[in-house]
Amino acid sequence: MNMDLTHTNERFTVLSKSSEFLNIILNNISSCVMLLDNELRLRAFNDPLTTIFSNKKDEELLYRKCGEVLGCSFQIKEGTPCGSTSKCSTCELRVSALFSYVENKPIMNEHLIKSFVDYDGKKEDKHLQFSTRLFKYQKEKYILTIIEDITDLKKLEIEKKLHKGTF
Repeated sequence: MNMDLTHTNERFTVLSKSSEFLNIILNNISSCVMLLDNELRLRAFNDPLTTIFSNKKDEELLYRKCGEVLGCSFQIKEGTPCGSTSKCSTCELRVSALFSYVENKPIMNEHLIKSFVDYDGKKEDKHLQFSTRLFKYQKEKYILTIIEDITDLKKLEIEKKLHKGTF
């Protein structure tokens, strides 16, 4: 990399011409980044999605609904498509994504606790922090969704509170 670039105040402007560079960055951040369409179908994603959420090994994820991709336990338990379960109307992630799409308003750093099913069929509650925002590209509208798994951080906070009174 040209060292002169790193000493300027560029905001990735020069580097944005390199799709390889941007893909490397996108796939090396710890957050799950998804691009969803108006039906909440996955159109693009970064690598952390497959290590944090997906409960299906080596399966094609594109064009599947968000809950199916993430391994939503309600979708799996009820055997109904994402968007049709008894819990979909109150799913914070779903509601926020649709709100951002319809109202063109971002949702920033919201928290939720939700059950997901992993590769082995084991149900696990995860603490998530997420943001959603309308994203327009080549006359198409998408929902940019960024999800961070903060489960370990929340467990440490709980443990710290439990042990606070013991010292």
